[in-house]
Amino acid sequence: MASPSAPWRNRDFVRLWLAQGVSAFGARITREGLPIAAVLSLGAAPTQVGLLSALSNGPALIVGLAAGGLVDRTRRKRLMIAADLVRAAVLAAIPLAALLHVLNLGQLYAAAALVGAASVLFEIADHAYLPALVARDELMAANASLSATESVAEIGGPALAGVLFQALAAPFAIAANALTYLVSAVILARIARPEPEPQPDPHASWIQDVRLGFGVALRHPLVRPVFLTAWMQSLAGGTFGALYILFCVRIVGLTPGLLGITIATGGVGALAGALVAGWLSRKLGIGPSLVGAQALVAVAIALIPLSPATPALGMPILMVSQFFGDAFGSASLILGRSLSQSLLPQAVLGRATAAYRAVGGGLAVVGALGGGLLGEVLGVRGAVWVGVAGLAVTPLIALASGLPRLRAIPSNPES
Repeated sequence: MASPSAPWRNRDFVRLWLAQGVSAFGARITREGLPIAAVLSLGAAPTQVGLLSALSNGPALIVGLAAGGLVDRTRRKRLMIAADLVRAAVLAAIPLAALLHVLNLGQLYAAAALVGAASVLFEIADHAYLPALVARDELMAANASLSATESVAEIGGPALAGVLFQALAAPFAIAANALTYLVSAVILARIARPEPEPQPDPHASWIQDVRLGFGVALRHPLVRPVFLTAWMQSLAGGTFGALYILFCVRIVGLTPGLLGITIATGGVGALAGALVAGWLSRKLGIGPSLVGAQALVAVAIALIPLSPATPALGMPILMVSQFFGDAFGSASLILGRSLSQSLLPQAVLGRATAAYRAVGGGLAVVGALGGGLLGEVLGVRGAVWVGVAGLAVTPLIALASGLPRLRAIPSNPES
């Protein structure tokens, strides 16, 4: 395995890291801003917050099914730049509508769907692009570096968002993210390393692309459990994720500022997870580390519905949950992503990633809509417990595979 510092000697990787870091920081403002704008500015009900979350995740299903072949047959950097520009334009319209006093839930729904679609296209292209920039044995270190930057954004972004929401109101705080996507596009344009020539296939159909993406991933005995567990996490995470801000604001009573600090604690945990993922893989083996991290995520998330309905008592428990849940979640993401990028052929990596995102996005929509409905029937706390129960199933899926016995990434990609 390459040294953790190896990718940093690659200027083009550094440019990719900078672009992702800038946009990731601003994206946290939007992620918190849309639901907070819905709850505080427009008085959204649980079902409406659930629908907003569903629309943020829903495009993953549509774009994932449609974009895999496009990513594998197009310059991936070009797609990432286009996605950045679309997100910047959509988000810039929200503060403008608020300034004109015409902002409504319909516009937030549309923005969530459009930004979600562009983000999924960016993620699919980015996932397939990274192996073209760094050597195979550097993927773990590169993914850890990118994840660490996401974690820093998780620390600073929500905290800044909380201050901006109280000082400027959520719609105007979202304006900061439009600029970050523009900066990201400019940095990406400076990456100099040429991509491998895309292989056009004029006879390939959309159905063939989808079938190939699913087939190449689900036939691989080591990649299949990575995908299946991630899909289960999407379903369960969508259930409680749709109600998390509602739970924190209305049940625990956190102000936007306290909410930002709480979420930022998760960023600290995610940073810790990114820093130790490679170490865990070397000490315990990549498979046992992945399975163990998934189990500990479920334990950490179970603390959320146990939080008392007062900020003084509830916020510390939420912070502990955020720290450890994001720490082990970050580690499992890095391990699973590095494994799939190393084992799947680069020529079909876009289609495999698209299949991964399509199912994950679809299940997240089901979870979000179900979470909203369960919030109405069982109450917000009861609905969160349902999501926790779903997460507990995830490590059981991994245990039934070959992952617990996998010590290192096989040297043969077809293993």
